[in-house]
Amino acid sequence: MGVSAASWIHPVLALALSPLLPGVINRVKAFFAGRNGPPLLQGYHDLWKLFRKGGIASRTTTWVFRAGPLVNFACLLAALAVMPLGAVSAPLPFDGDWLLMAYLLGLGRFFTVAAALDTGSSFEGMGASREVQFAVFAEPALLIGLAALARETQSLSLSPIYAGLAAGGELPLRILLGAGFFILYLAENCRIPVDDPNTHLELTMIHEVMVLDHGAVDLGFIQWGAALKLWVLGALWAGLLPLGALPGPLVRLAAGAGAILTLAILTGMVESVTARVRLLRVPQLLVGAGVLCALGLLLTFR
Repeated sequence: MGVSAASWIHPVLALALSPLLPGVINRVKAFFAGRNGPPLLQGYHDLWKLFRKGGIASRTTTWVFRAGPLVNFACLLAALAVMPLGAVSAPLPFDGDWLLMAYLLGLGRFFTVAAALDTGSSFEGMGASREVQFAVFAEPALLIGLAALARETQSLSLSPIYAGLAAGGELPLRILLGAGFFILYLAENCRIPVDDPNTHLELTMIHEVMVLDHGAVDLGFIQWGAALKLWVLGALWAGLLPLGALPGPLVRLAAGAGAILTLAILTGMVESVTARVRLLRVPQLLVGAGVLCALGLLLTFR
């Protein structure tokens, strides 16, 4: 199978395997807590039930409320079209696609926040304000990290960027960006120590409180979109690994998917041994991620 054909396998893998990632994280956390935990395939069961239910929306909401989950899901699908995996080219690469990917993540966040504000709920408005506040620190850090990769490989497209990293690259740059991207991975996906997706206390939630009024199909797209975001940002981190020496695109794709699953296991371990930080400390954590990415960018000016 040629590389061009293998490139389209990545979006299919992401759609099929992304609901597995929350299950992996929950099982790892349950293992550390001495519990059995939910089934590994619980995410698939939840999606199956949600997509079979009929939705109910408040009469005070507008089309923005229903469009939010769909636009966010569509943005993540579009991001998959330009995101390589395992040093295998993306399906639709072009110069400047790394900027498009960052903007697509921001657009999905914007519509999620707009849908939360459209409900008129004070709790969802509070979660939306926190989401935007933390995005002010997370998005520049992501752009700085991607700019460091672009300068290191002298390319403006994610596919040749990660192909160049797979062929070689400075180890200090990989370490700095790997640490920075991992912090962004936790923050963007609302994982501990930034947020706890399993909590049910509205006063402390960030992402989960924004989707309290969604249900049925809308909630299904939200949960599937959250799993896809785990995959997309996981692929961003996995691309820093030297997978280019592996033989064949299918082997590299399998290795990339394995790296994303390994990152989910690492996330479960981190959540098991750390506590959630205070909301006032979250910007400091994100500034630290930005500093790590900025140091990586400085390394490229040698």
